[in-house]
Amino acid sequence: MAGKKQFDLDTVLDAAMIQFWRAGYAETSVDDLSRATGLNRSSIYSSLGDKDALFLRCLERYATRYGGKYDAALSSAADRPLAAVRAFFAVTLDRIADPELPDGCLVAQSAMAIPVLSSAVAARAQEAVGFQRTRLRAALKAGGLRDETAEAFAMHSAAVNQSLAVMSRTGASAEQLRAVVEVTLDALARTLNLGNRGE
Repeated sequence: MAGKKQFDLDTVLDAAMIQFWRAGYAETSVDDLSRATGLNRSSIYSSLGDKDALFLRCLERYATRYGGKYDAALSSAADRPLAAVRAFFAVTLDRIADPELPDGCLVAQSAMAIPVLSSAVAARAQEAVGFQRTRLRAALKAGGLRDETAEAFAMHSAAVNQSLAVMSRTGASAEQLRAVVEVTLDALARTLNLGNRGE
């Protein structure tokens, strides 16, 4: 249509996602989103909705993108549970190490911002955190752990995974983050009765 500004939706959503990821929901204004996406305020509202609607789209985009990577990492859990959990953590460590991406995790930031989020956005943030525990629990059960043990390790591993994002924002080095992961993997290896960290 003549006079209507055209834009690539994927590019705009990625730019908005990075803005929310870098600054957080509360500290991101519509003007910030306008600068990040190159769209004026009216275009944002007419094409993408209000700030909450756009944030939900970005959170969904983030959760889908990294959720798929986590699922792929855990896909070998039935045969090699320890290697699968190692690969799960590698998704996070690789994301943190990527110089093109902000530190931290959009899901973790969203969970910490729940007190200032609308009920719909808060519920989606809680759901995204819960998905990590759910996928880990299913993988660990497939790998041979009993229900209660799988649940305990899933909760612990999900908490460690979120803490890596927080620690990265406080300046923890890649070596320090890997050391945190190794503690969890050592405990899991013992629980799985894997001698010499056999995977």
